[in-house]
Amino acid sequence: MTPAPFGARLDDVVVEFGRQRRLTTDGSTVTSDATTALAGVGLTLRPGVITGVLGRNGAGKSTMLSLLGAFTRPTSGTVRLGAGDVAPEQWEDPWENPWVTANVQVVRESGDLQDDEKVVETLKYYEAMRPAWDAELAGRLLDLFEVDVRKKPAALSRGKRSAVGATIGLAARAPMTVFDEVYLGMDAPTRYAFYDEILADYAEHPRTILLSSHLVEEVERLFEDVVVLDRGRVLLAETAEEMQARGFSLTGPSSAVDRLVGGRRVLHRQQLGATVQVTLEGTPVDGEAAAARDAGVEIGSLPLQDLFVRLTDPRRDRAADDARAAR
Repeated sequence: MTPAPFGARLDDVVVEFGRQRRLTTDGSTVTSDATTALAGVGLTLRPGVITGVLGRNGAGKSTMLSLLGAFTRPTSGTVRLGAGDVAPEQWEDPWENPWVTANVQVVRESGDLQDDEKVVETLKYYEAMRPAWDAELAGRLLDLFEVDVRKKPAALSRGKRSAVGATIGLAARAPMTVFDEVYLGMDAPTRYAFYDEILADYAEHPRTILLSSHLVEEVERLFEDVVVLDRGRVLLAETAEEMQARGFSLTGPSSAVDRLVGGRRVLHRQQLGATVQVTLEGTPVDGEAAAARDAGVEIGSLPLQDLFVRLTDPRRDRAADDARAAR
C-alpha cells in the first residue's frame, strides 16, 4: 500500500561544501574556502500540495531538494520526511533510509538516466524501485513526448532526455515527487503538455509535488504553496495566494503616483516620460482604490514572477543600505 503524501520539515539546516584545491595555469595550487549553499534553512513543506521552489541561480534550490532525496547530507541541522497522516514528530531522516527514499522521487536536470543502457532499461530500474510505478502511464507519456526507448540517453536530444525524466517523475507516483529544473531543453509545446499532465495525474493520484523552475510565468498556475530561497536562506514560505498579496503596482502621472506611495516600501520603480510605474509591497488599503482612480492612477496586481524578481533583486538591498547610510 502506498503511503499518504509526504511532508517534510527542515530545521536550521546548513550545507557547506568543503575546500577545494585546483591547479592554475602556472603550476601553482590554489585552495578555495568552503562555500555555504544553505545557511540555517527552516521550513515545513505541506503534504499533498504542489509547491513551487523559486530562487535565482545559486540560491540553494537544488541543494535543498537534493536533501529530500538523500543525495546530500546536511552539515548541520535536521531533515525529516514522512507521511502526512503521521505526526511530524515521527517523520524520519532520509539519509540511508530505504523506506523514505523508496517513496521520494527526485528528478534532476540530467534526468538521472543510465547513460550506458537503453532508455527502456532505465525504466525497468525505476519500475523495480518504485512501489507505485504505473507502466501504462509511462508508456503513454513516452508516446506523447515521442521518445524512442530503444535509444541510449546519449543519442537523445536534451529535450528528449528531459521528457524521459518528466515521465519517470510522473509514472513513479511517489508520495513526494521533486522536479528540479526538469523542463530544460523541452520546447514550449512539450513543456505545456508536461504541465497539463502534472495537474491531471495529481488530481487523480494526490501526492506532494515540488517544482523548481525559472519559468515562473509558465508554472505559477500550478502552485498552491511557494518557497523562495535567496542566497541560501528562506526568504518566504507561504501559500501562492499569500505571496500574491505581497505586492501591487501603481501606474500613472509621476506626481500623483508619488503622493499615493506615501511611506510604503517601493520594490521597483520605472518611468517613461511623465508616466511612472511603481511596485509596492503589501496590498491597497480601504479607500486607496478610489483615491487612485480620482488621481488618474491605475492599480494593478502582480504576477508571481514579477514579485519573485523584485523581492530577490540584490540591487534593492544595496539601495536600502545606501539610503540608511545617507541618513
